[in-house]
Amino acid sequence: MSRKAPTTAFASAGKFDILAVEGDDYEEEEEQVVEEAPSQSTLEPATLSKAAKKRARQAAKLAESAVKTVTTEAQGAAKEVEKVVSNGGANGTSEASPIAKAAAPVVQAAAPVVEAVASALPSSSSGPSAKKASVPSSNGVASSSKPAAPTPAKVEEKLPVPHSPPQSSFKPQLPDNLPEPSSTALSANRKRKTPQDFTPAGPRDTPSASSPSKISVKFEDGVSPGEGADGEKTIPVTKAAVQAVVPRKNQNMVERTVWTFIMIGGFVSLLCLGHPYVILLVLVCQALVYKEVTALFDLRDEGSKKIADSEDPWSKTLNWYFFVVTNYFLYGESIIYYFKHIVFVDAYFIPFAMNHRFISFMLYVVGFVSFVANLQRQYLRRQFALFCWVHISLLLIVVSSHFIVNNILEGLIWFFIPASLVICNDVMAYVCGKMFGKTPLIKLSPKKTMEGFVGAFLCTLIFGWAWSTFFMRFPYMICPARDLGTNVLSNVVCRPNPVFVWREYQITGPVRQILQTVLGRSAPSISWAPFQIHALVMATFASLVAPFGGFFASGFKRAFNIKDFGHSIPGHGGMTDRMDCQFMMGMFSYVYYASLIRIQYVDVGTLMQTIVTSLSTSEQLELLADMRRFLEGQGIKA
Repeated sequence: MSRKAPTTAFASAGKFDILAVEGDDYEEEEEQVVEEAPSQSTLEPATLSKAAKKRARQAAKLAESAVKTVTTEAQGAAKEVEKVVSNGGANGTSEASPIAKAAAPVVQAAAPVVEAVASALPSSSSGPSAKKASVPSSNGVASSSKPAAPTPAKVEEKLPVPHSPPQSSFKPQLPDNLPEPSSTALSANRKRKTPQDFTPAGPRDTPSASSPSKISVKFEDGVSPGEGADGEKTIPVTKAAVQAVVPRKNQNMVERTVWTFIMIGGFVSLLCLGHPYVILLVLVCQALVYKEVTALFDLRDEGSKKIADSEDPWSKTLNWYFFVVTNYFLYGESIIYYFKHIVFVDAYFIPFAMNHRFISFMLYVVGFVSFVANLQRQYLRRQFALFCWVHISLLLIVVSSHFIVNNILEGLIWFFIPASLVICNDVMAYVCGKMFGKTPLIKLSPKKTMEGFVGAFLCTLIFGWAWSTFFMRFPYMICPARDLGTNVLSNVVCRPNPVFVWREYQITGPVRQILQTVLGRSAPSISWAPFQIHALVMATFASLVAPFGGFFASGFKRAFNIKDFGHSIPGHGGMTDRMDCQFMMGMFSYVYYASLIRIQYVDVGTLMQTIVTSLSTSEQLELLADMRRFLEGQGIKA
């Protein structure tokens, strides 16, 4: 019975032996370094480094093991072939012929492998590489071959350098500007920020607490996680801890309500004192708003280096200088326009009144030249950014306040009714949102709801109609300012604007007949005033458009990752938080009044301005004599 010789055993065994030797060699490399005598091989010339010599010795050791294993397997296969051939010839059968034919290609294929590996070994006087490798020939007869000394190029072609394990002494080349690692370890009781407790807000997605679960990650002193000193204990999520937050919220609500009534009371008191006090209130409010907005400039980029006051001492001074110059120009324009009969009578005021715009421009030029002279090379970008910031703030704040002041001088009702509509809309939006709010309105203000927005609109319309109907009856509210000494107790008399005059609307047509049939008498007329219609228009704007001034302020605060603009009003934040909608409403009221309602009368002030600015001294005396003769002819003694 014939027996087939294994054809691939030697290849598979040699492969795994090599891997085993390589793995063992890598594992023992870090534990023990074997000192070996340098061999006279071409792999280790004098110019090689220690690491290259070490890799060459490892490669030689692996190659010797591989040659030894392959040679042993090849010799065993050759002996088995010879045995089979000899048994077949002795028995006189032809069974050995197929076996010999099958084993011959295997032996023949192994011969060049053994020769190549043996030739790659360095010549040495001892070791397996110094022995002759016996390789069987294709006809079953073993032959010997002596390894030849290879050249370095040949070694690099046939024997790639094995992968070297990472060295423990490796030190990467890092740039010098990398941050140094913190030497203090994070405390074990420190709560870390989690996505469900914090949401992105502001530039570079700065995390801020937003969810109700933030109670569980507060420290004893109330700071957020990641702030304060190590060793702080967290407040446990207990019923007492949750209840401790409720009184705090109630306290804030009480404080907010109390200061709301204080502000309303102060506003009504100044309104009763007269026009100058209301104008002073507007001036104080705009100064606080300007201060809060310009103070945000230092927060625009948290990573930038702030400039000390000693390095740039004139920036804040120039900011307020531009503020004063702008107010001088705008308020001067209003005073000259509404008090011509006073300004153009006093000889001291006439030069300032006639040259007001030129004086204002030259004051601005002085500020501009001072700004350019104060520029510093290392702070140019910041100084120009602050210059633009200041001018935009003046445009949005001071110019809007100028329109509000003009409303006051045109009649207190043009200031009081729009401001009241904004306050009513703000309060009713909060009430309706708390009672019915479910649908979010805008992402900039997550607490605003669609139900609160619509409910506030309807309530403001009703309030605007009733509020305007009541206050339009008082001359003190509807008469323009002609004397700055008047107050609520003064007897103010003026020719009212036609929009305040009551009118009767007579119902006609089929509706009149139906009412006569139902009532049994003639249909009554309906009393109305055009100002009521105008008040409904202003109420619509205060409900649908003015809130976007608040949304603009909310986006502004989110851009700087702040809750309030300041702390000017307890419970309410800064003055900007209360005046955001008022500025837009004041501008609309003035433009609406000046475009659709104002009536130009020829009054004494207008005539005085024309006489002073257009007539010479001789012409003014001639006019005075003519007016005196005219009055004497009418029986009036001048």
